[in-house]
Amino acid sequence: MKVIIGLSGGVDSSVAALLLKQQGYEVEGCFMRNWDSALNNDQLGNPNSPEAICPQEQDYLDAKRVADQLDIRLIRHDFIQEYWDDVFRFFLDELAKGRTPNPDILCNKYIKFQAFIDIARSLGADKIAMGHFARTRTNEKVELLRGVDANKDQTYFLCQLTQEQLKDTLFPVGHLTKAEVRKLAVSYGLATAKKKDSTGICFIGERRFSQFLSNYLPAKPGNIVTLNRVIIGRHDGLMNYTLGQRKGLRIGGDTRYSQEPWYVSGKDLTSNELFVVQGFHHDLLYSDRSLVKEINWISGNPQDSDIPMTAKFRYRQKDVEVSLESSSSGETWVRYPSRARAVTPGQACVFYQGDRCLGGGTIDMVFCGDETRGGRLPNE
Repeated sequence: MKVIIGLSGGVDSSVAALLLKQQGYEVEGCFMRNWDSALNNDQLGNPNSPEAICPQEQDYLDAKRVADQLDIRLIRHDFIQEYWDDVFRFFLDELAKGRTPNPDILCNKYIKFQAFIDIARSLGADKIAMGHFARTRTNEKVELLRGVDANKDQTYFLCQLTQEQLKDTLFPVGHLTKAEVRKLAVSYGLATAKKKDSTGICFIGERRFSQFLSNYLPAKPGNIVTLNRVIIGRHDGLMNYTLGQRKGLRIGGDTRYSQEPWYVSGKDLTSNELFVVQGFHHDLLYSDRSLVKEINWISGNPQDSDIPMTAKFRYRQKDVEVSLESSSSGETWVRYPSRARAVTPGQACVFYQGDRCLGGGTIDMVFCGDETRGGRLPNE
């Protein structure tokens, strides 16, 4: 059986390819090139911009070294236009609306598990494989399960996948911890065994987020204000901030206020103001219900089930017990009476029953009682 694996140049996909070889599959690798300096420069009109430089070439060389070690063929395929059209444009549109999108979820939906699958099938693959920390189980339908390593589980980013996408997908490292993956890589001498994990959004890499975005969305500085609209600082553009954020505000040390840290509590696109409050647990950072749209149920709608349901509103956030309520207009309200911090419009709400990832949708509006969260001042 022929399997084409997305070989990214990282340790997880490297070990996934190793395990597939050991399991007797005919394995080939495919390096996905999703970002290109030429496309970037066309949009920027600045061919010398240092922000156009992407570290993908080093990743490709690392992937090639691993492929050579494992004696597997490696192809390199460009998904640049698909990424621009299906992921990056939406990312920019959402940021311009003051929301906080998650491009990695879109990348999985449209690139890694759609465009990639099409290419793999054209090359004669029976299945594809990825180095994600996730698992699948097939009963009547394919179920998506959390990875064994709770700290590395990536099902949050896979919440938009469908039965068609999952039925021929393998996750070879989903049953391992990250430490076990590293140990295997070292024991087999893989070139990526000690390579640092990538951080941040895939196409931005280690660059400063605000500098990168300024090439596409001109920054519009404005005032940082308290709940009483006292100006206490300046922001670099609302797109650079998200609900609950502390880092980068540069407003500490104001003698008019206590020395408690400040956190973003909302944005007003009309006035271009960034609202902040003091204290990690300030009431305006909490909500108890959200309107979630465009929900994708991976293996069927579970709303009629008596099994308790939880949700994650951010990747690293702990699960929160939730209940769902459908309105007459077909909208879905997610309620969580115990409240959750920093639930943010534009982010993903991903649902679980135990280890089973049920699917997810996009957070559209956030409330605590009758007051909105994340936008203008309450009831303004």
